[in-house]
Amino acid sequence: MELAHSLLLNEEALAQITEAKRPVFIFEWLRFLDKVLVATDVKEKQKKLVEQLTGLISSSPGPPTRKLLAKNLAALYSIGDTFTVFQTLDKCNDIIKSKDDTAAYLPTKLAAVACVGAFYEKMGRMLGSSFPETVNNLLKSLKSAESQGRSEILMSLQKVLNGLGGAAASCHRDIYKNARSLLTDRSMAVRCAVAKCLLELQNEAVFMWTAELENVATLCFKALENSNYGVRVAVSKLLGTVMATALIPKQATGTMMRQNVKRATLEEVLELMATGFLRGGSGFLKSGGEMLKVGGSVNREVRVGVTQAYVVFVTTLGGQWLERNFATFLSHVLDLVSHPRATQTHVEAVYSRRCVSFILRATVGSLLGEKAQIAAAKEICQAIAKQMKAVEAVVNDANSENKSGAADVAASQHVMVCALQELGSLVQSLNATASPLIQEPSIGLLETVTSVLLHPSMAARLAAAWCLRCVAVALPFQLTPFLDRCAERLNNLKTSPEAVSGYSFAMAALLGGVHQCPLGIPHAKGKMVVSIAEDLLRTAAQNSRLSLQRTQAGWLLLGALMTLGPSVVRYHLPKMLLLWRNVFPRSLKELEAEKARGDSFTWQVTLEGRAGALCAMRSFVAHCPELLTEDVIRKLMTPIECAMTMMSHIPSVIKAHGAHLKASAAMVRLRLYDILALLPPKTYEGSFNALLRELVAEFTLTDNSANTTTSLLRSLCHYDDSVLLGSWLQETDHKSIEDQLQPNSASGSGALEHDPSSIYLRIPAGEAVPGPLPLGVSVIDASVALFGVVFPHVSYKHRLQMLDHFAECVKQAKGVRQQAVQLNIFTAVLSALKVGLNKSTLGPEEVRKSALTLVMGALDNPNPILRCAAGEALGRMAQVVGEASFIARMAQYSFDKLKSARDVVSRTGHSLALGCLHRYVGGIGSGQHLKTSVSILLALAQDGTSPEVQTWSLHSLALIVDSSGPMYRGYVEPTLSLVLTLLLTVPPSHTEVHQCLGRCLGAIITTVGPELQGNGATISTIRSSCLVGCAITQDHSDSLVQAAAISCLQQLHMFAPRHVNLSSLVPSLCVHLCSSHLLLRRAAVACLRQLAQREASEVCEYAMSLAKNAGDKESSGVNITETGLEGVLFGMLDRETDRKLCSDIHDTLGHMLSSLAVENLSHWLMLCKDVLAASSGNALSCLLDEELEKKDEMDDDTMFTTLGEEDKSKPSVAPRWATRVFAADCLCRVIMLCENANKAHFDLALAHDFLVLHLSDLIRMAFMAATDHSNQLRMAGLQALEDIIKKFASVPEPEFPGHVILEQYQANVGAALRPAFSQDTPSDITAKACQVCSAWIGSGVVSDLNDLRRVHNLLVSSLDKVQAGKGSSSQLYRESATTMEKLAVLKAWAEVSHDHQICQSLETFYSEDEDDFGTVNELPPDSLITLVQPELPALSRLWLAALKDYALLTLPAEFATQLPPDGGAFYTPETIDTARLHYRNSWAPILHAVALWLNSTGFNVSESTEETAAAMPSSQKRATSIMLNQTPGTPPTTKSLPEINKDRMHLILGVSIQFLCSPRPEEPVEHVTSCLQALHTLLDSPCARIHIAEDQLLGVELLSVLHRLLLTWDPPSVQLLVTGVVQQIVRAAQDYLQEKRNTLNEDDNEEKENPLALGEGGESGGLVPGKSLVFAAMELLMFILVRHMPHLSSKVSDSPSHVAAKSHLSEESARLVAATVNILSDLPSLCSPAGCMTILPTILFLITRVLKETAVKSADNQVPPPVTAALQGIKTIVTLPTVKTDETQKQWTGLIRSTLASVLEDSQPEASKPILDEVSILTAIALFLLSASNEIIGVQSLQNGCMNRFRSALNSSDPWVQAKCYQLLLSVFQHTNRALSTPYIHSLAPIMVEKLKAVERSRPNNNLELLAVQEGIKVLETLVALGEEQNRVQLLALLVPTLISYLLNENAFASASTASKGLHEFALQNLMHIGPLYPHAFKTVMGAAPELKTRLETAVRASQASKAKAAARQPPPTVHSTPTIKLKTSFF
Repeated sequence: MELAHSLLLNEEALAQITEAKRPVFIFEWLRFLDKVLVATDVKEKQKKLVEQLTGLISSSPGPPTRKLLAKNLAALYSIGDTFTVFQTLDKCNDIIKSKDDTAAYLPTKLAAVACVGAFYEKMGRMLGSSFPETVNNLLKSLKSAESQGRSEILMSLQKVLNGLGGAAASCHRDIYKNARSLLTDRSMAVRCAVAKCLLELQNEAVFMWTAELENVATLCFKALENSNYGVRVAVSKLLGTVMATALIPKQATGTMMRQNVKRATLEEVLELMATGFLRGGSGFLKSGGEMLKVGGSVNREVRVGVTQAYVVFVTTLGGQWLERNFATFLSHVLDLVSHPRATQTHVEAVYSRRCVSFILRATVGSLLGEKAQIAAAKEICQAIAKQMKAVEAVVNDANSENKSGAADVAASQHVMVCALQELGSLVQSLNATASPLIQEPSIGLLETVTSVLLHPSMAARLAAAWCLRCVAVALPFQLTPFLDRCAERLNNLKTSPEAVSGYSFAMAALLGGVHQCPLGIPHAKGKMVVSIAEDLLRTAAQNSRLSLQRTQAGWLLLGALMTLGPSVVRYHLPKMLLLWRNVFPRSLKELEAEKARGDSFTWQVTLEGRAGALCAMRSFVAHCPELLTEDVIRKLMTPIECAMTMMSHIPSVIKAHGAHLKASAAMVRLRLYDILALLPPKTYEGSFNALLRELVAEFTLTDNSANTTTSLLRSLCHYDDSVLLGSWLQETDHKSIEDQLQPNSASGSGALEHDPSSIYLRIPAGEAVPGPLPLGVSVIDASVALFGVVFPHVSYKHRLQMLDHFAECVKQAKGVRQQAVQLNIFTAVLSALKVGLNKSTLGPEEVRKSALTLVMGALDNPNPILRCAAGEALGRMAQVVGEASFIARMAQYSFDKLKSARDVVSRTGHSLALGCLHRYVGGIGSGQHLKTSVSILLALAQDGTSPEVQTWSLHSLALIVDSSGPMYRGYVEPTLSLVLTLLLTVPPSHTEVHQCLGRCLGAIITTVGPELQGNGATISTIRSSCLVGCAITQDHSDSLVQAAAISCLQQLHMFAPRHVNLSSLVPSLCVHLCSSHLLLRRAAVACLRQLAQREASEVCEYAMSLAKNAGDKESSGVNITETGLEGVLFGMLDRETDRKLCSDIHDTLGHMLSSLAVENLSHWLMLCKDVLAASSGNALSCLLDEELEKKDEMDDDTMFTTLGEEDKSKPSVAPRWATRVFAADCLCRVIMLCENANKAHFDLALAHDFLVLHLSDLIRMAFMAATDHSNQLRMAGLQALEDIIKKFASVPEPEFPGHVILEQYQANVGAALRPAFSQDTPSDITAKACQVCSAWIGSGVVSDLNDLRRVHNLLVSSLDKVQAGKGSSSQLYRESATTMEKLAVLKAWAEVSHDHQICQSLETFYSEDEDDFGTVNELPPDSLITLVQPELPALSRLWLAALKDYALLTLPAEFATQLPPDGGAFYTPETIDTARLHYRNSWAPILHAVALWLNSTGFNVSESTEETAAAMPSSQKRATSIMLNQTPGTPPTTKSLPEINKDRMHLILGVSIQFLCSPRPEEPVEHVTSCLQALHTLLDSPCARIHIAEDQLLGVELLSVLHRLLLTWDPPSVQLLVTGVVQQIVRAAQDYLQEKRNTLNEDDNEEKENPLALGEGGESGGLVPGKSLVFAAMELLMFILVRHMPHLSSKVSDSPSHVAAKSHLSEESARLVAATVNILSDLPSLCSPAGCMTILPTILFLITRVLKETAVKSADNQVPPPVTAALQGIKTIVTLPTVKTDETQKQWTGLIRSTLASVLEDSQPEASKPILDEVSILTAIALFLLSASNEIIGVQSLQNGCMNRFRSALNSSDPWVQAKCYQLLLSVFQHTNRALSTPYIHSLAPIMVEKLKAVERSRPNNNLELLAVQEGIKVLETLVALGEEQNRVQLLALLVPTLISYLLNENAFASASTASKGLHEFALQNLMHIGPLYPHAFKTVMGAAPELKTRLETAVRASQASKAKAAARQPPPTVHSTPTIKLKTSFF
């Protein structure tokens, strides 16, 4: 392939390869040439190139090759010289003229035709005058050409016209005349080509849309007869465009003026279209009038085509035209359905309605913006009102003799259905944006729609009910009022049959819509519905005129009630079961007796009643599966079994009373089948035989003369077979009308009136309105489905009988009936194989044989659907049987058939059979047949005579490739080469073949898979073949083939991304985004989604390149502007309705956002802003007004020329609400992405293109969203606002220090929140807004109380709402919605109250760590309290009530009986399940707030019950009394304050412990922290401490729960909080114990018990795990220590996985370890002396280990927190008062000695270990020396150890260590116990003196060294002071000379360093100080050494002189001689 990549064709290479590969080689060269021609200079090679290319024309190239060849030749001439172009043109013309008609010469002719077209398209007028000859030439050969030639010539003519434009006017008529007759060609491809050619022609040929307009229309109608989908699309495009042009011509109207032609009016144009819709094409008629009178049916294909043409017509004219002319258009379209010809039969009427609905949806739904849609809805309302007036007039006209009136009413129903459906769809798509429609009384939407509920026709009533459901779903606040209104009218108009029927429809529809409204309806509405329904059923018999309606209505309402789900139905179930039982006879005897009674009317009522009851049952089983206990099923079975028995009696009843009962009987059967299919088959296995007889009779049409077929077959066949079934039409935009043309009965004729119960059921996905099929089809569908469920449960004998019976039935029937019976039987068998038998077996040999005969017989049935089903059944059978021999037999049978058969039918059927076998048995099971299958199918695929055989065999081949996986690897090359050959030769008009080739290609790519990345020769060949294949399919004209190409490229990109060229792929995908084919748009977006995941930036760049070359013809139609691809995708979201497509667009935009938004912020924020700013089309309407004014000034001519262009430049509609919601979500994502990317996004000082620069935009967008009409958008906006507040709360404002940047936006925030608190806002929005409020108040942004009040008042107002209690306001939503709102308010208050208290209280929690809890200094701490204080009494009460509810709701299921029967303070018992969720979201902050309140004041406040009662309505009094554990009626003062407090404690601890036991992993960490903070706060108060200490088990329980929590929750913040709580528990226990000991000490005189022996461990010292608080605490603390310092535990450090390297503790870990050590050292105080002895070894071991592990030397000599804690702990323990008892004395001594010894133990310094911090170890030693008595540590060995340590410290080279050592020695020397200090003085003082003397020689160089000397001198001075009088002189003789030696003489002083000068000053001061202290000794010393004296004197003199000087100059500087660094905590 590489050899093909050269500018000139490499002829040697071409000659060397085999004949078969040459076409591929040539194609590859042309592809290469196509890419490089543009960029190369071809001057010198042009001649040779032209030769080579023209040579190829006559080498009979295939379709793709000729297309490329023509393109290259034209391109070559357009960039090179044009000398020889006429020669080439002549050459082509000669080929075209040639008389050679053989098949072999055809490709050459076609290539020449293609070249001619390409020349004219590219060069147009440059070819000048040669065109008439060319055109004549083409037209001449058109007459004699075969179909391929005709298509090709027409395509070329289209290109000629395109290239020449108006210049070809002279040929227009000729072309038109020749082409038009071909519009009705046999070949569909030719019809499409003509339509496209004429479409091109009408651009310039004025006569087409003037004089010839009617003829064009008639031609189009004719072309639509017997057309396929492609023709319908092409012809409708032609028809619609011509009509639009006739109305508003595109060209300048000069030509028209010259020719003086009359322009068509809108009426004329619409009238013409209507003739097609109502009549179709047969009969060539001039005028519209007569043809409508003639009988005969309308051709469905024509009607569907014209329907599409209407849409094209409106779309071409554009949205603005539609807005202006909507009234005319609407009335025209509605007239279509009221025309008698459109509604000749019921099914035809439904079809016409569907078409009209399609027209309205496709135009109003997508062309109009939201504002215009509201206007359209008003128009529709008026149309409905007008119709209704006319109907009422006829109905009220007493003498309704006039037949026409009745006909009008009948016709009006269809108009009503279309209008109401469109109105419903409009409102539903507008969602909450439609609120103006409802609120504006002048429109009267609701009155109008409700009035239709009384229409005489059921279809109209149902449509009105459906419309109401749409309104209620869009605007949920209307749901409850609607229900009430309907209920009230139903009661008032009980006597009107229409009212009973209409209002019950409406109520049922509304109940069915509840599941789409998250807030639901009040629970009581269920009761209301039940009572109405009961009343209707009870009174049905009273009045025969109403019996039928009341019966139907009653059951319909009960069925609808079931959709509300188990929480509602549970309460009414007993009543329902009773009603059901009473509808049916109780016994067989009664059943028999019944037959004899009654007339035809009573039987009709009875049957309808039973059908209704069964329908309600079915609804119950479908919607309340949780209530289906065995008992309930048993009770249901009684009436169901009775119904089954009744079935056999009905034929005799029908015989007796007339055939009109058949429908009612069928309805009963339908309902029965439906419910049985939902119940487990086991429950009715006794009735299988009778049931199966019924089912089989049903679908084999035994008693049914009509040939009705089931609609389920397509859905049971495999989705991939759509190419054979044509069911891909389900995936087009025209699905809803194309369904009408499918072959099965009544296909696509779904309508509500066929089954009223569907009005309350869930709508099937993808449907806009539920459309149940007619009863006849539904019953057969239901019987088939039920057969599938039951068949697997019957015995083999019965299976055999049935299968034989099926064969018999097929044999008996003839012709069409046989087809129908066979279809139904096959569907049933497939259903059994697919649904039921996938687990069990088929049965023994004879059953299989019978089944196989049945299936094989259908494999050569002429009906393709049956062949498809047979293949599918065969595969499924092979799967179920699963035996190799059986599969082999099946395969062999097909092999033999295929080898001998010559007819198309059996070849297609059996080739599919092979594919299905492989598909269901998989690669392994069918491996041995693989070779044969592949070789046969490859041979069949080459059968060029029958495209159908090729399609089926290639499809099967694709199935085999897919299922064989790697086993297919050996056949890849031959398959690929065949695929390429076919792609290059099969005519493009055989689109199915190309689609299957695309499928094969995709399957091959998947099979080769990741290997495709390789570079081996074979892989490279495979890869390039795949790429060539993709290129050919990509260039095909059919959109399905292009979609297949895209998915192939997508696969390739997944496996070998480097080899897929994005620069050409992405632009082509962008072009497809505007395709009119849904499948192609889907494929393009799915591919973009995958590309954007990996290479978003490249995708965007390549898409932008398309915008730059927008002039090219290829990229026309795509509208990429500077917003790029993302802008186009946002725009698509407004137009597309397909779910899959929209979700892919969302994903694609999501991927692009993730990878690009942070780099390119302004662009993305701009995008979101543009989308959000377009709120409800306001921008558009202003534009419109301006334009209208401009228009008035222009003359008509220009007006018509401008209309076309301006529509293109603007986006068609303003973004709709759903897109705006998505944009708001994107905004939140951008904020999150920026946060993750770089914190600098939130810092103005650093910003370049950072988020903070766009803050005003962010706020503005959030504000726009939060104040929109649409509720979803409001939610998204509030969410965005909350994110913004949280992320930016602490960002400072650089220009105003001390302020934050958000402050300036407080007005916006207030304004955005205010609407959410208005009366009519839904609860979920208010709840969200409360959250934002608390975030705002708590963010500390606003420092001025008055400013905060704005937002604060919103919370106050909502608090009043909460206090109003249950049931006070009129309820619109489910009770749990109120629960949600109230809890959200309480939660917000709770959060606000934390924010106020945290600032104060937390500082007391951790005295060392103030800095970690955010400095909220902007607010004086008490100011916010003033906001919360007034509300606290009420709040605290509500908070406690909410916690109480939460505690009850979290009880396990077995305690359900303990729940109060009428609910809690904020929930009702009915909505318990939904309420739980709301409590779960808000309990944690409330718990924290309650703890804060109790801690500050609460424990001293008793519940003043009267106050509470006064503030609540009576319904809540009961709840409150339950809440306070009182029985109603007891006097309120029964509880004392301590008891109340005890209850509160139990409540809080209970809730906390239960939650902390097992927080679900998805719980937010805030809940855990809130809960822990609450416990911490609570234990601050003495009351709580006493409570938890009194009951020791409580403390133990809490500790063990906290331990469990630590095992599962990792974050350090949680661990820190846990240690805080543990500390509180331990302190509480300490206080309690102390209290006990004190009281014992006071009563000491009895001397019963030693107070010190109190505490854990008692006399024995044993601690019991599970009961001991100390043990529990140690367990937990040990866990934390080991988590952070694993080497503390021998288990961990010995385990093989443990890594020895010790890392430095992080700051958080250090704090944790410190807190843990602190608590550990407090534990001994909780024990008795014996208990202490049990735990101290462990504790001391841990503390010394922590000390030695963490005492690490640091650069700045900081002491880490764990060291401080350990030292503090040592001190605490050594000075314990409780342990000095006689029994423990010895043990205690041993413990302290060994602890000191282990501290002394010299850890040898190693290279790897960090240097130990000597100072900390010395401090520890000093602590022992100072705190413990000499008896304990005055042991020789310990003394030596200590002295050595001090000695080495004195000799340390580090001045800091020296200084600290001196400080510590000072304290040791001063020890009161001389016995202890003396040995140290003796041993260490001499060293000190030596050290200090040596300083004279090396003076200090820095402050640290100076400090060390100063500290040393202090120790010497102290020694002097300690010495006795007689030794003083000797001591001074050591000190004074040393000091004097430090003095400098004057010269030296001047040049000395600061430290050195400092030493001089220090020495001088000390000497001056010592002299007066000890005058006698001082003199003695000075006298002994005169040289000292002189030195001192000079120094004193110099000092005084300098002082005097300095005093003259300035005040002297103060010298601080205090040490510069202190230990943080003083331990002494």
